[in-house]
Amino acid sequence: MVKLWVNLPAKDKMTPAQYQAITRDEIPSVTLTGGTARVIAGALAGTRGPARTFTPINLWDVRLDADVTLDLPAGHNALIAVLSGHVTIAGRSLGAAEVARFSVEGTGARVQADGSTTLLVLTGEPIDEPVVGYGPFVMNTHDEIRQAIVDFNSGRFGAVAA
Repeated sequence: MVKLWVNLPAKDKMTPAQYQAITRDEIPSVTLTGGTARVIAGALAGTRGPARTFTPINLWDVRLDADVTLDLPAGHNALIAVLSGHVTIAGRSLGAAEVARFSVEGTGARVQADGSTTLLVLTGEPIDEPVVGYGPFVMNTHDEIRQAIVDFNSGRFGAVAA
């Protein structure tokens, strides 16, 4: 299981929190040369994932047993996280718990898998806004972080049901 927190544009920051429980049966798969990809958010090879997003985001669970070229959208920030196995990307060797970050100027990534490998591929359209994080809070300014802490401590984030 992976839990993903996504930064929202400033205009959407105060939108009520949403949780999307997406089960295995709801996630479509795409066959790749060299493996498969489950499309959780966004799209790959014409297949759309079930997750709803505020900005264009892709989230793919990729299982490889051979080399593959992944079609990463031009203009997106992109990361490939190795969950298990070992890969080589652009001459860089990566094992479990390591991440490759890509320039927004590229359009794809050649991934050389050394045996059975599981990857998490994330891409997103940049929102070009400042990011300030503190603990679980992510806002655009230090003042907004201070207000989020006050809101949390005063119970405005909700309460645990009895």
